[in-house]
Amino acid sequence: MQTDKNTVIGFVLIGILFIGYFWFTNKQQQVLLQEKTRQEDSIARVKAVAAPVVDTAIAKLDSMRRDSANKLQAAGNFQNAATGIEQLTVIENELIKITFSNKGAQPKSVELKKYKSYDSTNVILAGSASDNISYNINTAANSSAPTSSLFFNAAVVTKEAGGRQVITYNLPAADGQSISHQFVVKPNDYMVDWNIGLNGADRLVSGNSMTFNWQVQAHKQQSDITYERTQSRLCYVEDNSYDFTNAATGATEAFEKPVNWVSVKQQFFNSTLISKNNFSSGEISITVPEDTSRIVGKAVANMKIQLPAAANTTVPLALYYGPNEFDVLKKYNLKMESIVDLGSGIFSFVKYINRYIIMPVFNFFAGFISNYGWVIALLTIFIRLVTSPLTYTSYLSGAKMKVLRPELDTLKKKFGDDQQGFAMQQMKLFREAGVNPLGGCIPALLQIPIFFALYSFFNSEIALRGKSFLWAKDLSSYDVFAHLPFSIPFGFGDHISLFTLTAVITSFLISIYNMSMTPDQGNPVMKYMPYFFPFILLFIFNRLPSALTWYYTVSNVITLILQFIIQNYIINHDKILAKIEETRKKPKTKSKWQLRYDQMMDSQKKVQDLKQRTGNKK
Repeated sequence: MQTDKNTVIGFVLIGILFIGYFWFTNKQQQVLLQEKTRQEDSIARVKAVAAPVVDTAIAKLDSMRRDSANKLQAAGNFQNAATGIEQLTVIENELIKITFSNKGAQPKSVELKKYKSYDSTNVILAGSASDNISYNINTAANSSAPTSSLFFNAAVVTKEAGGRQVITYNLPAADGQSISHQFVVKPNDYMVDWNIGLNGADRLVSGNSMTFNWQVQAHKQQSDITYERTQSRLCYVEDNSYDFTNAATGATEAFEKPVNWVSVKQQFFNSTLISKNNFSSGEISITVPEDTSRIVGKAVANMKIQLPAAANTTVPLALYYGPNEFDVLKKYNLKMESIVDLGSGIFSFVKYINRYIIMPVFNFFAGFISNYGWVIALLTIFIRLVTSPLTYTSYLSGAKMKVLRPELDTLKKKFGDDQQGFAMQQMKLFREAGVNPLGGCIPALLQIPIFFALYSFFNSEIALRGKSFLWAKDLSSYDVFAHLPFSIPFGFGDHISLFTLTAVITSFLISIYNMSMTPDQGNPVMKYMPYFFPFILLFIFNRLPSALTWYYTVSNVITLILQFIIQNYIINHDKILAKIEETRKKPKTKSKWQLRYDQMMDSQKKVQDLKQRTGNKK
């Protein structure tokens, strides 16, 4: 294939875009993480110095006494709930195993049965001591307490004929008020309905409003926690519109309009709090601990619900603990499928490529092929077939440019340093020959949306998680060919990915082949520029999913085969030359754009000639 100047420029622009995007994102995250770590270390040192030395046994006993007295006082009319013994109840279906606690009448831990963590244990989305969900109630005239500090009565479990399991907790008060928490676990479902019954709501809550405090830790589920954090987000639907905030280095979002749900999204899983009647306002934030931690982030949400002015009311909520699986989330009709990042930011348009092309084709092939590596290979072939007309046009344009190269070289010698004069005659030559000088750039530009579509897809497709292919143990993460005793900056990391090497090497072979088909351009920068793109791919791809680097390997091999076949067996250079000569003989009609371009070039040429004459007189 002949590589003209515009094709090279196209590839260079793509390379600059890729490396700039990943370098800037990585640098910004690292600076924020370092500053956060420095601040936390400073605070810890100050606290350590200021901590008084006390008799720990006496201090602990005094603390327990004060805590007990404070609990009794805060419990008010709910004295029996102030202290107690925590009782755990396990409810499970085919997908999840939930352990409920009577302390706060809430889920204590949630385990996903069909998914494994990086350490081969089942994925746990809630289970740490800090995971909590509660709201404040008025326990007496001048007292209040969070429900998470109160012990509800023992759980009552009911199994219904349809397979639903209902677990109910009650919290009665001495003056007749009561609270009930009812959780409904449905078969084959990750969503848990949560209904709160308030008997005496006008006294239990102030101002007909409740504020839910939701604390959730996103535990490490992937082998590379740093990369997993780059894929984490705070997601929500506010005013019936989906939005998100990147949470890699911490984030905060405040809401003033009605919110349907808020979610803490990891790369492949999410925990979501849903209000079926909408939250009226609120705030959610996430903080990120040190890189050595096994916690991706710690999120805290304070969401407000406005209640009707009634003595008794029911607050319908729901909790989702499960995978970021597009079809699973879409069935709830809550716009939760948008949590699956199939395209965002300036490349948000690629989500439609993924939703309506990539995903259906991928699922079609996966329907009868169990090995996802071969599914990706077939997907690659499909994409290349769809884009083959443009690819052929690019090769044909390159062949035409090669035929015109002797004439272009003659024009260069004729005009020397007169670049504007050369440009005008070059455009005239292209127009006479019927050649589009930008024809070789089209496939290069087409790679931009395809790359970002597949980058988003392979980072989000949970079906690839834990699936092995050849030497890659997990197609959703990078494969490790060799570990390095040090970490290379610019996103490379401390390992070498073999699929990255195959992608880079095949890209390099394409560059070598293209240069062998291109006459010497006389410009050393342009001569070696095509080799620069494969080099920057080494840094971009090394930490990306092996599914993506395997795709590029297959795509590059197909490109090499197509180039050889088309250049040697399909394109007839003698016919191209004859067709160019035939086109030159036809009468030409300039388009409006061509007329404006010629006028602009003529004006610039006149200005340049005037400057030269003025300079000669001086």
